[in-house]
Amino acid sequence: MTIDCDVAIIGGGPGGSTVGSLLKKYNPSLKIHIFEREVFPRDHVGESQLPVISKVLEEMEVWDKVEAAGFPIKIGATYRWGRTADLWDFEFLPDGKLNLEPRPAKYVGQRRRTAFQVDRAVYDKILLDHAAEWGCHVHENVAVRRVISSNDRVDGLELADETVVQARYYLDCSGASGFLRRSLGVDVQYPSALHNIAIWDYWQNAEWAVSVGIGGTRIQVLSLPYGWIWFIPLGPQRTSIGLVIPASYYKEHGKRPEELYLEAVRSDPVVSRLLQQAAREGKLSTTKDWSFVADRLSGENWFLVGDTAGFADPILSAGLSLTHFGARHVAYSILALDRSDYQSDWIREHYGETQQTQIRQHIRFAEYWYTANGVFSDLKEHAKTIATEAGLDLSSEQAWQWLGQGGFINRSSSTDLALYGLLLSKEIVASFSGDEPFFEITGKTHFRTNLDDAVKGWTADLKNGRITRYRSYTRQDRTLPMIGLMGWMARRLLSEHDIHQLAQAAYDYQATEIGSGGSFVDLWTEFIKTLEALVSDGWVVARTQQDADPMPPPRGDFSKILHPNRDRAELG
Repeated sequence: MTIDCDVAIIGGGPGGSTVGSLLKKYNPSLKIHIFEREVFPRDHVGESQLPVISKVLEEMEVWDKVEAAGFPIKIGATYRWGRTADLWDFEFLPDGKLNLEPRPAKYVGQRRRTAFQVDRAVYDKILLDHAAEWGCHVHENVAVRRVISSNDRVDGLELADETVVQARYYLDCSGASGFLRRSLGVDVQYPSALHNIAIWDYWQNAEWAVSVGIGGTRIQVLSLPYGWIWFIPLGPQRTSIGLVIPASYYKEHGKRPEELYLEAVRSDPVVSRLLQQAAREGKLSTTKDWSFVADRLSGENWFLVGDTAGFADPILSAGLSLTHFGARHVAYSILALDRSDYQSDWIREHYGETQQTQIRQHIRFAEYWYTANGVFSDLKEHAKTIATEAGLDLSSEQAWQWLGQGGFINRSSSTDLALYGLLLSKEIVASFSGDEPFFEITGKTHFRTNLDDAVKGWTADLKNGRITRYRSYTRQDRTLPMIGLMGWMARRLLSEHDIHQLAQAAYDYQATEIGSGGSFVDLWTEFIKTLEALVSDGWVVARTQQDADPMPPPRGDFSKILHPNRDRAELG
């Protein structure tokens, strides 16, 4: 028996469901088959999301279904990290205030800034069923047994029942198993010295650390002298609790995973109190947590998606974000290849380079995070390198805030979306030191774009099923995308402007590019963030002229975003 189709997808998790749904949305004529070796629902680790994922869920037209499932609304996280017992709350919403509104709600207003904490057994089935509703042919309990290939090209897939699948494109969304990747002999790099293992189980009737609004809560990320614990409510009764420790610690102590796990959750003052009335489900699982990135993410007729393309330590909950956005990018790439929008090599390379950069960036940041904890003393700090790879001149503390928001996921399609953390992070760093935050643009009066020694290239925007290329400039490891507000400002400042001329131009920009319905207050905030980033990265030169009015320092109430824990500080 033979199955002929346009796209064959190995794996029905979020990666496979996302790429399948988006392909069918934008080109319903495509014949897509998804082969999943398990039967859903099934448990899976990786439950805590970042707000950026909701953008993809909305584009897939599945957000309402996910919201209707009643998952807890993630409004942020409570951290205990380092050598102190202090608890800090990081809020997605100002002051962590979730306005009372009935659920299920729409993806508008405050819900655009929140995330979900999902029970993957339920969440993954919602997405896979949704892909089927779009018209994807979903095969559960069907394993791919062999990849038929010649050189770097996939010629077919052989299923366990000897059925042969032939497609124009083959996607490896098989997760950690990396079935197609391994079959093709694609090497992987392990750029991190982090060799951790994760041990986790699910609990019934654990108390939430905090309840906000209707269904709102924060996850708990709690440092131990030898690792850390995650505490993620998945619903009114079910909670995911995991322990992450160095593999060396596990080997040295010679204890069984269950023994180490129970010692950790029972001895921690925060977690033990929340578990007083709780019971384990007894589904203890373990996995090695080796961060890696594949050498290549695409070939002549294949793509790697999600965890098979690379894996970054889960400390900031970015795993599902990388998977969803990587899958979205692959869907856009296939649509562009079929339309012959651009050279096929560039389309594939753009996906691979973008996704590899994002994975490596997060891996390097995880190394800094663990080093800052004081537990993993053999690691070096990588603050400046992290910032350079991201295209921003940030300190390690600034990079922490920027990455913690998940904004880096969107940097390839619109760098503007990543800049929120740049401004806020400077205020946060200053708050810890007790100093006033330092901004490059403060006190400056005149600004001019500097493209000396920059090389022309291309960046891209992914929107409404199409990849649109835009000019970019590269200097060393930094890229200036000539798109959106950043591109507008860089073009505007090819000739020098003072801050008042630039402010007036911003009014004009709003009127012509955004329309009269937009808020100039919001535009001005984005304007300041963008100008600070351009100056910080050397794309804009700023100077001070004595007889001109200077730029006042940007202001923001950072204490509404990151502050000492207010609800359970006594448990620290």
